[in-house]
Amino acid sequence: MAGPSDELPIPQRLQAITSQWDQLRAGFDDATLAARAAELEEAMGAPGFWDDQQSAAQVSAEHSRTTRRLERWRGLASEVEDLKALAEMAEEDESVAAEVAAQMTGVEERLAELEEERLFSGRYDAGDALVTVNAGAGGTDAQDWAEMVLRMMMRWGERRGMQVELLEASPGEEAGIKSATFRAKGENAYGLFSAEKGVHRLVRLSPFDAAHRRQTSFAGLEVAPVVEDVGDIEIEDDDLQIDTYRASGAGGQHVNKTDSAVRITHRPSGIVVQCQNERSQSANKDTAMKMLRAKLLERYERERQEEIAKEKGETLDVNFGSQIRSYVLHPYTMVKDHRTDREMGDAQRVLDGDLDGFVREYLLKAAAA
Repeated sequence: MAGPSDELPIPQRLQAITSQWDQLRAGFDDATLAARAAELEEAMGAPGFWDDQQSAAQVSAEHSRTTRRLERWRGLASEVEDLKALAEMAEEDESVAAEVAAQMTGVEERLAELEEERLFSGRYDAGDALVTVNAGAGGTDAQDWAEMVLRMMMRWGERRGMQVELLEASPGEEAGIKSATFRAKGENAYGLFSAEKGVHRLVRLSPFDAAHRRQTSFAGLEVAPVVEDVGDIEIEDDDLQIDTYRASGAGGQHVNKTDSAVRITHRPSGIVVQCQNERSQSANKDTAMKMLRAKLLERYERERQEEIAKEKGETLDVNFGSQIRSYVLHPYTMVKDHRTDREMGDAQRVLDGDLDGFVREYLLKAAAA
Protein backbone atom coordinates (compact mmCIF):
# COMPACT_ATOMS: atom_id res chain seq x y z
CA MET A 1 0.00 0.00 0.00
CA ALA A 2 1.39 3.36 -1.01
CA GLY A 3 2.22 5.80 1.74
CA PRO A 4 3.06 9.51 1.90
CA SER A 5 6.82 8.82 1.56
CA ASP A 6 6.26 7.04 -1.78
CA GLU A 7 5.54 10.41 -3.39
CA LEU A 8 8.85 11.93 -2.29
CA PRO A 9 11.89 12.05 -4.61
CA ILE A 10 14.47 9.34 -3.97
CA PRO A 11 17.04 11.63 -2.24
CA GLN A 12 14.45 12.85 0.29
CA ARG A 13 13.22 9.31 0.92
CA LEU A 14 16.79 8.15 1.50
CA GLN A 15 17.35 10.99 3.96
CA ALA A 16 14.18 10.06 5.88
CA ILE A 17 15.14 6.37 5.94
CA THR A 18 18.68 7.14 7.13
CA SER A 19 17.39 9.47 9.84
CA GLN A 20 14.89 6.88 11.13
CA TRP A 21 17.53 4.14 11.03
CA ASP A 22 20.00 6.28 13.02
CA GLN A 23 17.35 6.95 15.67
CA LEU A 24 16.51 3.26 15.99
CA ARG A 25 20.15 2.20 16.04
CA ALA A 26 20.94 4.68 18.84
CA GLY A 27 18.69 2.69 21.17
CA PHE A 28 19.89 -0.75 20.06
CA ASP A 29 22.78 -2.60 21.71
CA ASP A 30 24.01 -5.05 19.06
CA ALA A 31 26.89 -6.36 21.21
CA THR A 32 24.71 -7.15 24.22
CA LEU A 33 22.14 -8.99 22.08
CA ALA A 34 24.87 -10.98 20.31
CA ALA A 35 26.41 -11.90 23.68
CA ARG A 36 23.01 -13.07 24.95
CA ALA A 37 22.50 -15.22 21.84
CA ALA A 38 25.93 -16.81 22.33
CA GLU A 39 25.20 -17.43 26.02
CA LEU A 40 21.91 -19.17 25.20
CA GLU A 41 23.55 -21.23 22.46
CA GLU A 42 26.22 -22.38 24.89
CA ALA A 43 23.55 -23.35 27.43
CA MET A 44 21.71 -25.38 24.76
CA GLY A 45 24.90 -27.30 23.99
CA ALA A 46 25.56 -28.23 27.62
CA PRO A 47 25.23 -31.91 28.69
CA GLY A 48 21.81 -32.73 30.13
CA PHE A 49 20.23 -29.57 28.72
CA TRP A 50 17.08 -31.41 27.61
CA ASP A 51 16.66 -33.28 30.89
CA ASP A 52 14.41 -30.47 32.12
CA GLN A 53 12.01 -30.18 29.18
CA GLN A 54 10.19 -27.08 30.47
CA SER A 55 13.36 -25.10 31.17
CA ALA A 56 14.92 -26.23 27.88
CA ALA A 57 11.88 -25.12 25.91
CA GLN A 58 12.04 -21.64 27.50
CA VAL A 59 15.75 -21.25 26.73
CA SER A 60 15.26 -22.53 23.19
CA ALA A 61 12.39 -20.10 22.57
CA GLU A 62 14.42 -17.15 23.89
CA HIS A 63 17.37 -18.20 21.72
CA SER A 64 15.14 -18.24 18.63
CA ARG A 65 13.69 -14.81 19.44
CA THR A 66 17.11 -13.30 20.16
CA THR A 67 18.67 -14.76 17.01
CA ARG A 68 15.81 -13.61 14.79
CA ARG A 69 15.98 -10.09 16.23
CA LEU A 70 19.74 -9.92 15.73
CA GLU A 71 19.44 -11.15 12.15
CA ARG A 72 16.70 -8.59 11.39
CA TRP A 73 18.81 -5.70 12.67
CA ARG A 74 21.95 -6.79 10.86
CA GLY A 75 20.08 -7.48 7.64
CA LEU A 76 18.42 -4.08 7.73
CA ALA A 77 21.74 -2.35 8.44
CA SER A 78 23.13 -3.90 5.27
CA GLU A 79 20.05 -2.90 3.24
CA VAL A 80 20.18 0.72 4.42
CA GLU A 81 23.86 0.87 3.46
CA ASP A 82 23.11 -0.61 0.02
CA LEU A 83 20.35 1.95 -0.56
CA LYS A 84 22.87 4.78 -0.47
CA ALA A 85 24.74 3.35 -3.46
CA LEU A 86 21.50 2.45 -5.26
CA ALA A 87 20.13 5.98 -4.78
CA GLU A 88 23.23 7.39 -6.47
CA MET A 89 22.68 5.00 -9.39
CA ALA A 90 19.06 6.11 -9.69
CA GLU A 91 20.16 9.74 -9.90
CA GLU A 92 22.38 8.86 -12.88
CA ASP A 93 20.09 6.33 -14.56
CA GLU A 94 16.31 6.86 -14.39
CA SER A 95 15.65 3.32 -15.66
CA VAL A 96 16.58 1.87 -12.24
CA ALA A 97 14.61 4.46 -10.27
CA ALA A 98 11.46 2.29 -10.03
CA GLU A 99 13.46 -0.68 -8.72
CA VAL A 100 15.23 1.49 -6.13
CA ALA A 101 11.88 2.99 -5.03
CA ALA A 102 10.47 -0.52 -4.54
CA GLN A 103 13.47 -1.51 -2.40
CA MET A 104 13.02 1.67 -0.36
CA THR A 105 9.40 0.72 0.29
CA GLY A 106 10.53 -2.66 1.62
CA VAL A 107 13.10 -1.04 3.92
CA GLU A 108 10.51 1.48 5.17
CA GLU A 109 8.14 -1.38 6.06
CA ARG A 110 10.86 -3.22 7.99
CA LEU A 111 11.83 -0.02 9.78
CA ALA A 112 8.20 0.37 10.87
CA GLU A 113 8.25 -3.20 12.20
CA LEU A 114 11.41 -2.50 14.21
CA GLU A 115 9.89 0.73 15.49
CA GLU A 116 6.90 -1.31 16.68
CA GLU A 117 9.15 -3.94 18.27
CA ARG A 118 10.71 -1.31 20.54
CA LEU A 119 7.29 -0.68 22.05
CA PHE A 120 7.22 -4.10 23.73
CA SER A 121 9.07 -3.49 26.96
CA GLY A 122 6.62 -5.14 29.37
CA ARG A 123 7.64 -8.16 31.41
CA TYR A 124 5.45 -10.59 29.45
CA ASP A 125 5.05 -8.73 26.13
CA ALA A 126 7.32 -11.06 24.14
CA GLY A 127 5.43 -14.22 25.12
CA ASP A 128 2.22 -15.97 24.14
CA ALA A 129 -1.26 -14.67 24.91
CA LEU A 130 -4.48 -16.16 26.20
CA VAL A 131 -7.34 -14.21 24.60
CA THR A 132 -10.96 -14.43 25.80
CA VAL A 133 -13.95 -12.90 24.01
CA ASN A 134 -17.19 -12.42 25.97
CA ALA A 135 -20.58 -11.38 24.61
CA GLY A 136 -21.87 -8.25 26.33
CA ALA A 137 -25.23 -6.49 26.35
CA GLY A 138 -27.41 -7.06 23.30
CA GLY A 139 -28.75 -10.64 23.45
CA THR A 140 -28.43 -12.71 20.29
CA ASP A 141 -26.95 -9.77 18.40
CA ALA A 142 -24.20 -9.49 21.01
CA GLN A 143 -23.45 -13.22 20.83
CA ASP A 144 -23.22 -13.01 17.05
CA TRP A 145 -20.95 -9.96 17.41
CA ALA A 146 -18.75 -11.82 19.90
CA GLU A 147 -18.22 -14.54 17.29
CA MET A 148 -17.32 -11.86 14.72
CA VAL A 149 -14.78 -10.37 17.13
CA LEU A 150 -13.34 -13.83 17.79
CA ARG A 151 -12.93 -14.41 14.05
CA MET A 152 -11.38 -10.95 13.57
CA MET A 153 -8.84 -11.49 16.36
CA MET A 154 -7.86 -14.98 15.28
CA ARG A 155 -7.45 -13.83 11.67
CA TRP A 156 -5.30 -10.92 12.79
CA GLY A 157 -3.08 -13.28 14.78
CA GLU A 158 -2.69 -15.55 11.75
CA ARG A 159 -1.88 -12.56 9.52
CA ARG A 160 0.90 -11.69 11.97
CA GLY A 161 2.33 -15.19 11.57
CA MET A 162 1.12 -16.48 14.94
CA GLN A 163 -0.09 -19.99 15.67
CA VAL A 164 -3.68 -19.61 16.87
CA GLU A 165 -5.43 -22.41 18.78
CA LEU A 166 -9.06 -22.27 19.93
CA LEU A 167 -9.27 -23.76 23.43
CA GLU A 168 -13.00 -23.46 24.16
CA ALA A 169 -16.16 -21.87 22.88
CA SER A 170 -19.57 -21.66 24.54
CA PRO A 171 -22.22 -21.32 21.82
CA GLY A 172 -25.10 -18.87 22.09
CA GLU A 173 -28.73 -20.01 22.27
CA GLU A 174 -29.63 -18.95 18.73
CA ALA A 175 -26.38 -17.82 17.11
CA GLY A 176 -22.84 -16.78 17.85
CA ILE A 177 -21.02 -17.45 21.13
CA LYS A 178 -21.38 -16.49 24.78
CA SER A 179 -17.63 -16.71 25.23
CA ALA A 180 -14.52 -18.26 23.69
CA THR A 181 -10.83 -18.48 24.49
CA PHE A 182 -7.87 -19.01 22.19
CA ARG A 183 -4.13 -19.10 22.63
CA ALA A 184 -1.90 -17.04 20.33
CA LYS A 185 1.66 -18.34 20.04
CA GLY A 186 4.19 -16.04 18.45
CA GLU A 187 6.61 -13.20 18.92
CA ASN A 188 5.17 -10.36 21.03
CA ALA A 189 1.75 -12.03 21.04
CA TYR A 190 0.86 -10.75 24.52
CA GLY A 191 2.15 -7.25 23.80
CA LEU A 192 0.13 -7.06 20.59
CA PHE A 193 -3.15 -8.52 21.85
CA SER A 194 -2.97 -6.41 25.02
CA ALA A 195 -3.58 -3.40 22.76
CA GLU A 196 -6.99 -4.90 21.89
CA LYS A 197 -8.35 -5.57 25.37
CA GLY A 198 -11.46 -3.66 26.29
CA VAL A 199 -14.98 -3.32 24.91
CA HIS A 200 -15.68 -3.46 21.17
CA ARG A 201 -18.99 -1.84 20.08
CA LEU A 202 -20.98 -2.71 16.96
CA VAL A 203 -23.79 -0.67 15.36
CA ARG A 204 -25.74 -2.36 12.55
CA LEU A 205 -29.17 -3.37 11.26
CA SER A 206 -29.98 -6.48 13.27
CA PRO A 207 -30.23 -9.69 11.20
CA PHE A 208 -32.14 -11.24 14.12
CA ASP A 209 -34.86 -8.57 14.34
CA ALA A 210 -37.93 -9.15 12.16
CA ALA A 211 -38.31 -5.38 11.80
CA HIS A 212 -34.61 -5.11 10.85
CA ARG A 213 -34.03 -2.27 13.30
CA ARG A 214 -30.66 -0.78 14.17
CA GLN A 215 -28.99 -2.53 17.10
CA THR A 216 -25.97 -1.71 19.27
CA SER A 217 -24.04 -4.69 20.60
CA PHE A 218 -20.97 -5.09 22.79
CA ALA A 219 -18.21 -7.68 23.17
CA GLY A 220 -15.42 -7.64 25.74
CA LEU A 221 -11.85 -8.80 25.16
CA GLU A 222 -9.59 -10.02 27.97
CA VAL A 223 -5.91 -10.89 27.50
CA ALA A 224 -3.61 -12.79 29.85
CA PRO A 225 0.07 -13.75 29.46
CA VAL A 226 0.99 -17.42 29.09
CA VAL A 227 3.94 -18.01 31.40
CA GLU A 228 5.32 -21.47 32.10
CA ASP A 229 7.22 -20.41 35.22
CA VAL A 230 4.50 -19.28 37.62
CA GLY A 231 6.11 -20.32 40.89
CA ASP A 232 4.89 -17.16 42.63
CA ILE A 233 1.25 -18.16 42.07
CA GLU A 234 -0.01 -20.72 44.57
CA ILE A 235 -3.36 -22.38 43.92
CA GLU A 236 -4.88 -24.41 46.73
CA ASP A 237 -6.86 -27.50 45.72
CA ASP A 238 -9.61 -26.52 48.18
CA ASP A 239 -10.09 -23.26 46.28
CA LEU A 240 -11.04 -25.07 43.08
CA GLN A 241 -14.39 -26.34 41.88
CA ILE A 242 -13.82 -28.73 38.96
CA ASP A 243 -16.75 -29.76 36.77
CA THR A 244 -16.79 -32.01 33.72
CA TYR A 245 -19.30 -31.78 30.89
CA ARG A 246 -19.90 -33.00 27.38
CA ALA A 247 -18.14 -30.88 24.77
CA SER A 248 -20.51 -29.14 22.37
CA GLY A 249 -20.11 -28.31 18.72
CA ALA A 250 -17.71 -29.79 16.22
CA GLY A 251 -14.98 -32.09 17.41
CA GLY A 252 -15.77 -35.58 16.24
CA GLN A 253 -17.65 -38.48 17.80
CA HIS A 254 -15.34 -38.82 20.78
CA VAL A 255 -16.02 -35.44 22.40
CA ASN A 256 -19.76 -35.80 21.90
CA LYS A 257 -19.94 -39.17 23.70
CA THR A 258 -17.81 -38.50 26.78
CA ASP A 259 -17.71 -35.84 29.47
CA SER A 260 -14.18 -34.81 28.44
CA ALA A 261 -14.59 -31.03 28.71
CA VAL A 262 -13.45 -29.43 31.97
CA ARG A 263 -14.58 -26.26 33.73
CA ILE A 264 -12.58 -24.93 36.70
CA THR A 265 -13.86 -22.24 39.04
CA HIS A 266 -11.34 -20.48 41.29
CA ARG A 267 -13.55 -19.60 44.26
CA PRO A 268 -11.45 -16.78 45.83
CA SER A 269 -11.22 -14.75 42.61
CA GLY A 270 -14.37 -15.93 40.85
CA ILE A 271 -12.35 -16.68 37.70
CA VAL A 272 -13.84 -19.46 35.56
CA VAL A 273 -11.88 -21.26 32.84
CA GLN A 274 -12.83 -24.18 30.65
CA CYS A 275 -11.23 -26.30 27.95
CA GLN A 276 -12.79 -28.74 25.50
CA ASN A 277 -10.39 -28.96 22.58
CA GLU A 278 -8.25 -31.83 23.92
CA ARG A 279 -9.16 -35.49 23.43
CA SER A 280 -8.99 -36.51 27.08
CA GLN A 281 -10.33 -35.13 30.33
CA SER A 282 -6.85 -35.03 31.91
CA ALA A 283 -5.42 -33.07 28.97
CA ASN A 284 -8.30 -30.61 29.14
CA LYS A 285 -7.73 -30.22 32.88
CA ASP A 286 -4.01 -29.52 32.38
CA THR A 287 -4.78 -26.87 29.76
CA ALA A 288 -7.51 -25.33 31.92
CA MET A 289 -5.10 -25.05 34.87
CA LYS A 290 -2.59 -23.24 32.63
CA MET A 291 -5.39 -20.90 31.59
CA LEU A 292 -6.28 -20.25 35.23
CA ARG A 293 -2.67 -19.48 36.16
CA ALA A 294 -2.40 -17.08 33.21
CA LYS A 295 -5.56 -15.22 34.24
CA LEU A 296 -4.49 -15.05 37.88
CA LEU A 297 -1.09 -13.76 36.80
CA GLU A 298 -2.72 -11.05 34.70
CA ARG A 299 -4.92 -10.02 37.63
CA TYR A 300 -1.98 -9.87 40.06
CA GLU A 301 0.06 -7.86 37.55
CA ARG A 302 -2.83 -5.44 37.02
CA GLU A 303 -3.26 -4.97 40.78
CA ARG A 304 0.49 -4.41 41.16
CA GLN A 305 0.47 -1.71 38.45
CA GLU A 306 -2.54 -0.04 40.06
CA GLU A 307 -0.74 0.00 43.42
CA ILE A 308 2.41 1.53 41.89
CA ALA A 309 0.31 4.16 40.13
CA LYS A 310 -1.52 4.95 43.38
CA GLU A 311 1.80 5.46 45.22
CA LYS A 312 2.85 7.89 42.49
CA GLY A 313 -0.45 9.73 42.74
CA GLU A 314 -1.46 8.65 39.23
CA THR A 315 -4.55 6.94 37.85
CA LEU A 316 -4.11 3.89 35.66
CA ASP A 317 -6.78 2.83 33.20
CA VAL A 318 -6.47 -0.93 33.00
CA ASN A 319 -10.18 -1.65 33.12
CA PHE A 320 -11.57 -4.23 30.71
CA GLY A 321 -14.80 -2.24 30.79
CA SER A 322 -13.45 0.70 28.82
CA GLN A 323 -14.86 1.00 25.31
CA ILE A 324 -11.92 1.13 22.91
CA ARG A 325 -13.43 0.93 19.41
CA SER A 326 -16.70 1.31 17.52
CA TYR A 327 -17.61 -0.56 14.34
CA VAL A 328 -20.48 1.19 12.56
CA LEU A 329 -22.11 -0.70 9.66
CA HIS A 330 -25.28 1.45 9.43
CA PRO A 331 -26.23 4.12 8.36
CA TYR A 332 -22.60 4.45 7.15
CA THR A 333 -19.51 2.26 7.49
CA MET A 334 -16.73 3.40 9.77
CA VAL A 335 -14.40 1.87 12.36
CA LYS A 336 -13.11 4.36 14.94
CA ASP A 337 -10.63 3.80 17.76
CA HIS A 338 -11.67 6.03 20.67
CA ARG A 339 -8.18 6.03 22.19
CA THR A 340 -6.38 7.49 19.19
CA ASP A 341 -9.27 8.78 17.00
CA ARG A 342 -7.94 6.71 14.11
CA GLU A 343 -10.68 5.91 11.59
CA MET A 344 -11.09 3.54 8.65
CA GLY A 345 -14.05 3.55 6.27
CA ASP A 346 -13.54 -0.02 5.02
CA ALA A 347 -15.14 -1.81 7.98
CA GLN A 348 -15.11 -5.21 6.28
CA ARG A 349 -11.35 -5.04 5.86
CA VAL A 350 -10.98 -4.46 9.60
CA LEU A 351 -13.41 -7.28 10.43
CA ASP A 352 -11.31 -9.55 8.23
CA GLY A 353 -8.34 -8.95 10.55
CA ASP A 354 -6.61 -5.80 9.30
CA LEU A 355 -5.86 -4.32 12.73
CA ASP A 356 -2.18 -3.38 12.40
CA GLY A 357 -2.80 0.34 11.87
CA PHE A 358 -5.06 0.65 14.92
CA VAL A 359 -2.72 -1.36 17.15
CA ARG A 360 0.48 0.40 16.07
CA GLU A 361 -1.00 3.88 16.57
CA TYR A 362 -2.29 2.95 20.03
CA LEU A 363 1.06 1.43 21.07
CA LEU A 364 2.94 4.54 19.88
CA LYS A 365 0.56 6.81 21.82
CA ALA A 366 0.80 4.63 24.94
CA ALA A 367 4.63 4.64 24.74
CA ALA A 368 4.72 8.43 24.32
CA ALA A 369 2.46 8.85 27.36
